[in-house]
Formats: sequence, C-alpha cells, structure tokens
Amino acid sequence: MRAYLRPDGRKGIRNVVAVAYLVECAQHVAREIWWPHRGRGAHLIGFGGCYPNAYAFRMMSQLCRHPNVGAVLLVSLGCESFDRDALARLIRESGRPVELLVIQDRGGTRPTIDAGRAWVERSLDALGRAPRAEMGIHELIVGTICGGSDATSGISANPAAGRAFDLLVQAGGTAIFEETGELIGCEHIMARRAARPELAPELIACVDKAARHYATLGHGSFATGNAAGGLTTIEEKSMGAYSKSGRSPISGIIKPGDVPPAGGLYLLDVVPDGDVRFGFANINDIAEIAELIACGSHLILFTTGRGSVVGSAISPVIKICANPQTYRRMAEDMDIDAGRILEGKATLDQVGREIFDHVARAADGEPTASERLGHQEFALTYKSFEPLGPACLPRAVR
Repeated sequence: MRAYLRPDGRKGIRNVVAVAYLVECAQHVAREIWWPHRGRGAHLIGFGGCYPNAYAFRMMSQLCRHPNVGAVLLVSLGCESFDRDALARLIRESGRPVELLVIQDRGGTRPTIDAGRAWVERSLDALGRAPRAEMGIHELIVGTICGGSDATSGISANPAAGRAFDLLVQAGGTAIFEETGELIGCEHIMARRAARPELAPELIACVDKAARHYATLGHGSFATGNAAGGLTTIEEKSMGAYSKSGRSPISGIIKPGDVPPAGGLYLLDVVPDGDVRFGFANINDIAEIAELIACGSHLILFTTGRGSVVGSAISPVIKICANPQTYRRMAEDMDIDAGRILEGKATLDQVGREIFDHVARAADGEPTASERLGHQEFALTYKSFEPLGPACLPRAVR
C-alpha cells in the first residue's frame, strides 16, 4: 500500500484538509469555506459547544493530527471558550500546516469565507505533492461499529467483521471495538479473553459502568428500529455487538483519543466516567465513529441490518450489510453483502476474508461506497473521562 507520510512519522491512507469550527456560531462560515472543496479532499469537522470541555479539546486535537489529515483550517468566532491558540500550536508542532481564522477579527462572515476558501485551495494544491511511503497491513488501525441493527446483524455482518478483525490482528494490525452500552451481559465472556489477568476485572468494570449509566438515564442502547427489525432484548443485541470483536485475545482498554500503543485488539470505553452530567453518552453512531477515528483508526467497519447511509469525515467507512433484502434495496450505499451468509451463498470465513481484502484495497486508495456518495458526517458533544489505570494497557508499553 502507498500511504501519505506525515512530518510526525505517522502514515495516512487519505490526504485531507480539515476545516474545523470551534463553536456552533462559526459553523456556517466553516461550512461555506468547505463546501466548494468538498469533493477534492476538504472535510468539515467541529465542536459546537461554547464552554470548555477537556474531552472535546482532546478529541479535536487528535482528529486534527490524525494521519489521514495533512493540513487544518481552524475557524473561530472569537469569544468562545475553546482554547484555539493551544489547538493551533499542537497542530503546528505535528508539522502540519495550520491557519486560524477569527471571524470577529476578520471583519465578519464574507471576509472570513473568502480568506478561508483561498487558504484551503492553496493547501489542497500543496497536499498533492505530499511525500508517499510504503505501508504494511500491520500498520493499519481499524475500528468497528454497528448501526441500524436488526435480527440478522448478529448472525451475519457482525461475526463476519469479527473474522476480519482476527485476520487483521494475526497480520500484526490493530483492531478497536466499542459500544460498551451494547455489551451488557457479555462482560464475563470478554474477561476470559483478557490478555493479562489484571485486565479482566477492568473489562467487567467498563460494562458495569455502562449499565449504571443507562440505568440512571432510564434508557438503554436499544432503538425503535432495532425492535422493528426483529431484535427482542438488549441481551440479544449485546451478543450481536460482541461478535464484531472476533476471537483474538483482548490486549487492552482505551478511551476516546487514546491511540493503541501496539498491535492487537482493544476495547474502546465510550461511556463517560463519574456522575451522569451531559445526558446520553452516545447520541448517535456518528459521534462514536468520531471517537474511533480520534483513536487513530485509518478506516471504520460499519455493520448494518436495516440500512445506514452515513459515512464520516477524515476516515473512510466500509459498509457491511447483514440483511440480503436490505442489500438489494440499498446496494449503492453498501460495500459488502454479508447477507449471502444467510442465503447459504457464502460462509462467515469467506465474507470475513472479503472484508479484510476490502480493507486493504480501501487503505490503498479505493473509495468506499460512502466516499463515492460524498458522505462526511461528523458529531462531537460533551463528555468527561478519567485517565486509564495501569492494568488497561500491555505491560511493555505502559
């Protein structure tokens, strides 16, 4: 695979200019800057909140320095609490070109849009000359998520994604699964897969925290569409979600913005620590995809039974459809027809290999279905996390 070599030594599979707004009041200006360049490698991301949040700052700093990102334009209103200068400094220290536009200092909407569009145009031209380097499959970080799940998800697409994860880990790559709110009941099964004895209770604690969180809110991670699609209980949904992790040993636990320190399989703990302060932890699939990307995921495996059309900014999304009827109805939005397993036309291992091969092709530049359709969804909200404990990561890299 040919990758883009960044000044900080990381390798990216895409060459993106990120246009990032730092408060919702700057979102319109940032969107207008991004819009003419949306098909040429400019991606729009941002944080809408006005008061500060350490999680949001960490997410933005990791996303803006993601290996798929080559340059960053920051768009600030001017009176928000986001530490724009600190973010610009971190990006600059990574060796990436960065420009900060403050709307109030630039004279308002139109002058800022004009300046931003000109900067993005120059940056896209410059990124076309970015140095390239060889990249092996062992250097890839791949995340996975399920959305729009139905009764077929847990018996076709999800376990097939797990087979692909096993192949990736065997090749020395890094795999990240998450959705701790959808792993309730599977915590002791995961604990038996812990790579180290001290990791097992931490895995159980992650899921216990998620159960308490949702109990406090009076709502589980179970949508009306899940029930309409034939899922009966959160336990059934959890078993399906768990199957995306495959069968490899679990190497560690990470939190949003933590990049895995070595190859292996990692659980991403997405439920905030402490008291419930900001409402629902995972407001939609898109917010969880952003967290996987902030952990360094070069691309995302997205399994769906009912059909989801979303993609993502920064990292490409590979859509794996569990339901053969959904695939026939929404084929243009899908990359992999895992429903063939249910029809007896393919095995789990065969579709798992197909997903793994598709990962390699996408990493080498082949556009995914969501990329061809122009999807660049993004969402970021407020959360709060405590640092990881020593048992959560492999001993050699603590």
